[in-house]
Amino acid sequence: MLDMAWTVSTGSDKNRSDKNSRSCDHPRVSDDLRLRRLTAMRGCDRLLSGNRPKTMRERLADIAAGGDLDAMPDFYDGGPVTELEQRVAGLLGTEAAVFFPSGTMAQQVALRFGAERTGLSTVALHPLSHLEMYERHAYSQLSGLRAVTPTREPRNPTAAEIDALPEPVGSVLLELPMREAGFVLPTWDELVDATAAARKLGARVHFDGARLWESTTHLGRTLPEITALADSVYVSFYKSLDGISGAALAGTEEMAAFARAWRHRHGGQIFQTFPAALSALSGLDRELPRLPEYVRHARTIADALAALPGARVFPHPPHTHQFKLWLPYSADALSDAVLALAEREKIGFAAYWQDADVPGYAVTEITVAGPALEWTADDVAAAGWLLAQELES
Repeated sequence: MLDMAWTVSTGSDKNRSDKNSRSCDHPRVSDDLRLRRLTAMRGCDRLLSGNRPKTMRERLADIAAGGDLDAMPDFYDGGPVTELEQRVAGLLGTEAAVFFPSGTMAQQVALRFGAERTGLSTVALHPLSHLEMYERHAYSQLSGLRAVTPTREPRNPTAAEIDALPEPVGSVLLELPMREAGFVLPTWDELVDATAAARKLGARVHFDGARLWESTTHLGRTLPEITALADSVYVSFYKSLDGISGAALAGTEEMAAFARAWRHRHGGQIFQTFPAALSALSGLDRELPRLPEYVRHARTIADALAALPGARVFPHPPHTHQFKLWLPYSADALSDAVLALAEREKIGFAAYWQDADVPGYAVTEITVAGPALEWTADDVAAAGWLLAQELES
């Protein structure tokens, strides 16, 4: 059995520094290689993981689908931005939602709000959280907050671990799902117990819900039922909804007023953001209703991938439409083979491989989106055979 403990070791200071120096989504590569990969993916007849990369013209079509282009845009606020905020608040069942240009900015404001309301500058968060791995420790650098670690296990903390925190905290942050651990979610009962334990300590609960949209299937609850457990929640518009960019911070009206003031202070009060807002509205119409189907089909894809020689999948079955795949080759060998397969056979298998802490293995993230719905288990097996032939040639 593959040792999954490697996921915790990626939280070391060295690896955090390495990850903080690159993008949130993919390892840094040369511009030429990145363009070659994107071109190959666009040219594939079949794509197992992710969506086909879009040109700027295609992105503009998404904007056009998101609303009436003859209407007036936003001017620092209003227009499609206000429409988006109201729609998100309705979907999540919160009093209000505030548009942010990035999730990193939204989360800093949420944690600052918690610190000011509780008088405590400590935040309980996981060392694998997005704030530690990808945000250059903005919570400490910009707001003077300090992290307390409830657990190093590759999952969200349990109620018992929150109860056992060595000092008071102003906020408890839970990432739903936790990407670095394998897009893992707690059970509904575990989540209820963990949030209750946080409140027992007098702490606010903040959900890093960048991918909350697709978590309803595993948790067995609606979005409003899930967000009702938190004081604030951040959601992304591009990670699952295929929007251009942007995020929302949702919660009470009081928090929203605070968020708008601090969004301005962080430089996020942009004159016009209607392209991102319209793209997000389009994503809510187009992708959000399909996410449960993606999650269901991810189980079929995960089973088929796990059957490939030497392959390991985690979690198995997946909790969302994303999971991790390990294969017994180096990252360089897999990257080269996948690219060759895409260019020659027009089959997009899975890109962005990294060498794992498990000797002899490399790991990637699989995202089952619209293109993957065309794949059967037999299709996965056939593509795996072709990849193996490429690796052995």
